[in-house]
Amino acid sequence: MNLPTVLDLIADRETTTRQHADQLREQITALTGELARLDGELADLATTRTTLRTLAATEFTADDPTIASAPYQQILAVLDTAPTGMRAKEICLALGVEPSPKHVEGTRAKLKRMVNRHVLTEDEPGVFTHAQKRT
Repeated sequence: MNLPTVLDLIADRETTTRQHADQLREQITALTGELARLDGELADLATTRTTLRTLAATEFTADDPTIASAPYQQILAVLDTAPTGMRAKEICLALGVEPSPKHVEGTRAKLKRMVNRHVLTEDEPGVFTHAQKRT
């Protein structure tokens, strides 16, 4: 083998290696960007988890737990006007909601959640009233 042939082989190998290195650099750049995006998403999820835990602890362990969303507040307002307990279907009617099985069951689920959170009581099956204030 003569020197020019060896030098040509080295030049070809150098070109191939440089192209491969450039491809790897492009992949590293793309992967670094994707990793930064995923790290940001993980940080957002951790913040969301912390915030929700804080809100849940405040909301559901307070001396007088409240239900903040509008549907729950509407149900509580209807029960405020009732001299005795009400059933889910009666609450739907009082709210002007069609008393279809879907709506009645959705209302019943909300009522049961409020019972679990000690906002309401269900002394008689299916009849919901305000819970006594804790002292």
